[in-house]
Amino acid sequence: MAAAAAEGPGPGDSPEGPEADAPERRRKAHGMLKLYYGLSEGEAAGHSAGPDPLDPTDLNGAHFDPEVYLDKLRRECPLAQLMDSETDMVRQIRALDSDMQTLVYENYNKFISATDTIRKMKNDFRKMEDEMDRLATNMAVITNFSARISATLQDRHERITKLAGVHALLRKLQFLFELPSRLTKCVELGAYGQAVRYQGRARAVLQQYQHLPSFRAIQDDCQVITARLAQQLRQRFREGCSGAPEQAECVELLLALGEPAEELCEEFLAHARGRLEEELSSLETELGPSPPAPDVLEFTDRGGNGFVGGLCQVAAAYQELFAAQGPTGAQKLAAFARELGGRYFVLVERRLAQEQGGSDNSLLVRALDRFHRRLRAPGALLAAAGLSESATEIVERVARERLSHHLQGLRAAFLSCLTDVRQALAAPRLAGKEGPSLAELLANVSSSILSHIKASLASVHLFTAKEVSFSNKPYFRGEFCSQGVREGLIVGFIRSMCQTAQSFCDSPGEKGGATPPALLLLLSRLCLDYETATISYILTLTDEQFLVQDQSPVTPVSTLCAEARETARRLLTHYVKVQGLVISQMLRKSVETRDWLSTLEPRNVRAVMKRVVEDTTAIDVQVGLLYEEGVRKAQSSDSSKRTFSVYSSSRQQGRYAPSYTPSAPMDTNLLSNIQKLFSERIDVFSPVEFNKVSVLTGIIKISLKTLLECVRLRTFGRFGLQQVQVDCHFLQLYLWRFVADEELVHLLLDEVVASAALRCPDPVPMEPSVVEVICERG
Repeated sequence: MAAAAAEGPGPGDSPEGPEADAPERRRKAHGMLKLYYGLSEGEAAGHSAGPDPLDPTDLNGAHFDPEVYLDKLRRECPLAQLMDSETDMVRQIRALDSDMQTLVYENYNKFISATDTIRKMKNDFRKMEDEMDRLATNMAVITNFSARISATLQDRHERITKLAGVHALLRKLQFLFELPSRLTKCVELGAYGQAVRYQGRARAVLQQYQHLPSFRAIQDDCQVITARLAQQLRQRFREGCSGAPEQAECVELLLALGEPAEELCEEFLAHARGRLEEELSSLETELGPSPPAPDVLEFTDRGGNGFVGGLCQVAAAYQELFAAQGPTGAQKLAAFARELGGRYFVLVERRLAQEQGGSDNSLLVRALDRFHRRLRAPGALLAAAGLSESATEIVERVARERLSHHLQGLRAAFLSCLTDVRQALAAPRLAGKEGPSLAELLANVSSSILSHIKASLASVHLFTAKEVSFSNKPYFRGEFCSQGVREGLIVGFIRSMCQTAQSFCDSPGEKGGATPPALLLLLSRLCLDYETATISYILTLTDEQFLVQDQSPVTPVSTLCAEARETARRLLTHYVKVQGLVISQMLRKSVETRDWLSTLEPRNVRAVMKRVVEDTTAIDVQVGLLYEEGVRKAQSSDSSKRTFSVYSSSRQQGRYAPSYTPSAPMDTNLLSNIQKLFSERIDVFSPVEFNKVSVLTGIIKISLKTLLECVRLRTFGRFGLQQVQVDCHFLQLYLWRFVADEELVHLLLDEVVASAALRCPDPVPMEPSVVEVICERG
């Protein structure tokens, strides 16, 4: 339309000529474009700005008039706007020309293909019309010939029909007259099935016409032959030399001959029982003590192929032959299968019991899978016998026994690890060389136990594999995973491990029985590691491998962690008591075996005190291998140099300065008792924390408390008191660095010296400078 407006006649041009037809051609092209894009007149008009569709000045309208449009432009628009309108129209014309060319180019192949298709369709339709004409002509000829043939044979058709009926009747009569000879020949040749079929075809006719003498004679002969046939079939059936299909065929033929079904049912089950009992006897022979028993997979294959396969054949044949017996027959078959199936299950359980000692479940699970899979068919055929349910119960019992076996295996592995630790701890002392550290032993025990747990989980996970036929049973989807594996195996082992570890705390004897203290320390750290990380990891691993679908309650992780932490605390407390008891024994013997009244003036520190410091240092190193340092109180700057100058201070001088009169000891006891009322009470058996400082503090408290109690039971001379003073100063020089609060050591050692002074008739303490010299020299 824009092109029409732009190329329309100007003010001085004539409207006639070829240019007068140009607007019409443009309008037709625009209409074709609207048809191609599916635009209606209303949609096309909706894009224009003019509200009136009859406006002649609307470029996109159907009633556009170039002359009116140009006159309007010349009247209303200035020259600049006219020039812009011309430029815009030229641009639109070029765009429309480009779009038209693109449209033609893009659809050129389609146009050519459509033209060729139309041309071919014209040629094909011409050929089809010719063929249809020829077909109509041929059908008319065929119809004419058929009518002529029917008219010619109409008279003969009735005669042919009557003759065909007579021929069929004669053939039936011939069959009836030849029936005795045919039956005799079939019996002689052993074609019993063919003879029964002949008898079945003729039975109804002979019964219908038995009043006729000729037919009566044929029926009598056939009954004699049929009786002989039935006798031979019974003889063959009772011999039992043929297989189950042949015997089923005999029963089927006897039923077809009219033999009583109840009697045949009993005989069929009796013969089947004999064959199946032979299979059971063969399986029982394989379980005997003399021949080597086959592996469990081979045993289940033999039982499945022999007994279970035979039972399936018997059940299928019975249901096919004696379906008319109704519920009574079904009950007989179910009781038969239940009895023999129970005997088979007993043999299978005996063989499976021989596999309980092994550690590999792969062969056992494959055998159980085949056992359970082979019993699907008889279970479906004999639902009332409950064979599938019994097989599933056997599999579940075996799975429970395997879980119990793996639990025992984990316990044995844990005890074996403890035995290895004992040997590793004793070997260096026996050989006089350095052995593995406690950290290495702990890592070995942890990794060994964890590997055994993972191996047990992988082994029992075979019971829930997707390819196993019984894995979709409710027990293996719920109770086996939650109560069996998680609670019975994993939680049971963790609690058993804690109980085994706690049993070392209950060992009798002064020195904790035969349990090495290092083993107690290692077990306490092992239980603490389980509480912090291992229990959560193991239970998460178990829950991921065994997707629990059971809603029964399970033990929370927090409960197990609390039990493991309590076990670790008891072990560590027992370790402190054992080590404290060892050092206390040395101190007690050193006090009880010495004559403190007649001892010489001290010149050095006693050897037992040096041994106490050495043992304490060794314990510090040992505990430091497994536990962190812990928190100490702020140390005073002179802790290592501090002496028992308090004994020569004004407070102690007040205790020792009065002349040794009868009233002096009473005053001294009174002062001592008053001082104890205001001093801080020391809890010797306070709870032990999981760090090195707390452990050493507990051991040192027990040792020094023992020394204090032993001193209270002795009487000391002057030099005996001075020896105690030297020993206590020596202990103070080294023990303060091991405890959380050094004041604790000072208080206990102060009590020891004070108790010795109270029990000394001549309490003259040694000068602090001399004490320091002796201790430094020692």
